[in-house]
Amino acid sequence: MPIIVGVAFKPVTKVYYFDPAGIEDLQAGEQVIVETARGRTMGEVVLAPRDVPDSEIRGVLKPVVRRATAWDMVQSDQMAHKEAETLTICREKAAALRLDMKVVKAEYTFDGSSVVVYFTAEQRIDFRNLVHELAQTLHTRVEMRQVGVRDEAKFLGGLGRCGRQFCCASWLREFTPVSIKMAKQQDLPLNTSEVSGVCGRLLCCLSYENDFYVEARRHMPRINSTLVTPEGPGKVKQIHVLRNSVTVRVDGPNDTTQYIEVPLEPTPEELPLATTASKPAPTPAPAPARTTERPARQPARARAERRTGAPDSDKGGEKEAERVQDQASRASHQRRPRRRRR
Repeated sequence: MPIIVGVAFKPVTKVYYFDPAGIEDLQAGEQVIVETARGRTMGEVVLAPRDVPDSEIRGVLKPVVRRATAWDMVQSDQMAHKEAETLTICREKAAALRLDMKVVKAEYTFDGSSVVVYFTAEQRIDFRNLVHELAQTLHTRVEMRQVGVRDEAKFLGGLGRCGRQFCCASWLREFTPVSIKMAKQQDLPLNTSEVSGVCGRLLCCLSYENDFYVEARRHMPRINSTLVTPEGPGKVKQIHVLRNSVTVRVDGPNDTTQYIEVPLEPTPEELPLATTASKPAPTPAPAPARTTERPARQPARARAERRTGAPDSDKGGEKEAERVQDQASRASHQRRPRRRRR
């Protein structure tokens, strides 16, 4: 089985996997020099070397060159101090060329052979002139990379609406998809300002508890389903997942309506639901239910008598007897043989 090691190049960023190349005693927190597509780069070991199945490896792993030395640390620190000056130069050049873009960050490689400039823009930008002027000023290869508003918030950092540091800047290494359906599952207001973060996108924390809400709602009655309450049957109008209860609308006499909050104890599965999808669950002491059965179909003559105003039961019985006697006499006449004329 192949051995891999996880390395991150910046704090709280994506973890990349490399081949230890014989250096299998690496520990988390050590600095190493690895080979990447952009050249040699210094990163921090996040995951110690471990065995993985062959099916989990895609492509060829690049090797770990060596452990970082003291001189490597000094060189990396020099490049980090140089990034602030480069960022100022990039912003001045972009403003001079009147480019509708916002330069967010400048990042040098380990050996200073190239610099990556991150920027945000609403539309595509023709930055060829900017790259040419930056290359002449910085005397290095310049690469422009457009990022989104979430990446910008991750680069800059700050405090969220909860009063704590941004999740993306403190511990969240990769962004997960967030949809407005998650806010609906948690009964949050669908106002944009209430469910959006500083970056203007939906809050990343909406996805943290979404699985719990989905599983809890699966065992609770649905909206507009019928539920038996102490006040009588009613329709579910609101679900309270955290309180494990539902609000039921019960219609009373004289067009009166009351809303009752019914706790779901001990588990939502034991509630008597009256929905078409599932069979009602039995209750400990069920009240006598009123059932209405469809009357049996009556003969056509009886239905006709009801429409025309039939007499009372005694007279109706006499008429029925006369009708039966009539039918018997007609049948006897039909059985008599006819005389043939000579």
